[in-house]
Amino acid sequence: MLEIFVLGYCLYFFLTIYTSFMQIGFVKNAKKLQPIILDNEKYEVAANYSIEKEKIAIVSSFYSFLIFIFWISYGLNILDSLVSFESTILKAVVFVNLFIIINWILGLPFDLYSTFKLDKKYGFSNMTPALFIKDTLKTGILFLVFGSAVIAIISWIISTLSSWWIWGFVFIFAVIIAINMLYPVIRDKMFDKFEPLKDKELEAKIEKLLDEVGFKSSGVFSVDASKRDNRLNAYFGGLGSTKRVVLFDTLIEKLSHNELLAVLGHELGHFKNGDIVKNIGIMGFVMFVFFAIFGNLSEEIFLGLNLQNESYAIITVFLIFSPILSFFLMPLISLISRHNEYAADEFGSNMQSKEDLISALLKLANENKSFPLSHPIYIFFYYSHPPLVERFKELGYDVHQNNNDDALKDSIFNLKTHG
Repeated sequence: MLEIFVLGYCLYFFLTIYTSFMQIGFVKNAKKLQPIILDNEKYEVAANYSIEKEKIAIVSSFYSFLIFIFWISYGLNILDSLVSFESTILKAVVFVNLFIIINWILGLPFDLYSTFKLDKKYGFSNMTPALFIKDTLKTGILFLVFGSAVIAIISWIISTLSSWWIWGFVFIFAVIIAINMLYPVIRDKMFDKFEPLKDKELEAKIEKLLDEVGFKSSGVFSVDASKRDNRLNAYFGGLGSTKRVVLFDTLIEKLSHNELLAVLGHELGHFKNGDIVKNIGIMGFVMFVFFAIFGNLSEEIFLGLNLQNESYAIITVFLIFSPILSFFLMPLISLISRHNEYAADEFGSNMQSKEDLISALLKLANENKSFPLSHPIYIFFYYSHPPLVERFKELGYDVHQNNNDDALKDSIFNLKTHG
């Protein structure tokens, strides 16, 4: 049984490497073509950024594979010999926490390189060492407090209840819902500075838009995202009474009112089409499958890893092998997601206008240096959103004919008069 999981990991490793190499070759060739969507300079910069990211991803994949081999060959057995407690729950908390912390430390060089080298080079990151350390300490404290509690409860469920995997699924699913509900509150209190919109005219327009679709929120906020990153973004955070509209200060600075409303109209399309509930349902189904698999593992797997079939080992095996299942499920989930994105684009363009949504997407692509072309196999595995070329096509904008500002204005005029 362990051999099947190891072969699955090897296939997962091969596919990640293969898709990265295919993407690099594809982008290198596309870089030579006439720029689309982005202006000439940013087209080249976005291509270079995409290529460098994939090169890092390849090195990271090899590195992760070596760590995986270490854990299943020696690491887990060594850690098991070092962590010895009579209490099953205490052993699970200490063992799993150490496993996660060691993996975080081993992966830290890649995080530091991406944040302070790559993203700085391409003008994304504004992160300072002091802020990075501060964020890391806060995240670590949250993890140790709440993560340890979750591990302890799961360990108790495994050790105490029959058909534990069903109750474990119910508990973890409830935790995920709670995290989604509390996320904006936690971000507000510990990481970001949430402020009511200073632009009261924009706030009034957003509130009117929300009322039109019946979206009840606890407010519209601006967040100082620029202290960490220059990318543009917005999101609806929270569930129930904690729902709020959050706009990055970078987005407010770069987009006009109508473009912002078009972006929010797209997000409201997800709400109106029930995508939020669908996504929760999909997430619940995936988690149920995971628990059904890892809750009925053969004893041979634990013997092969020289571990006891106890809660600490079950949780650790889940953490090691669940990314494999996620990777192979992602194409199906992404396919559903891309379908939902098209529908949200249509809703957003109807709420505001096609030309405003097109203009907003063009600005987002240029400011975020998003290279507009990708290899089909890369799209198949990794794209939760449709490629920009396809999104524009559905909105009636031909990226191959309209690749500069004057052409964009002509295109928008045509959409207004004929669309």
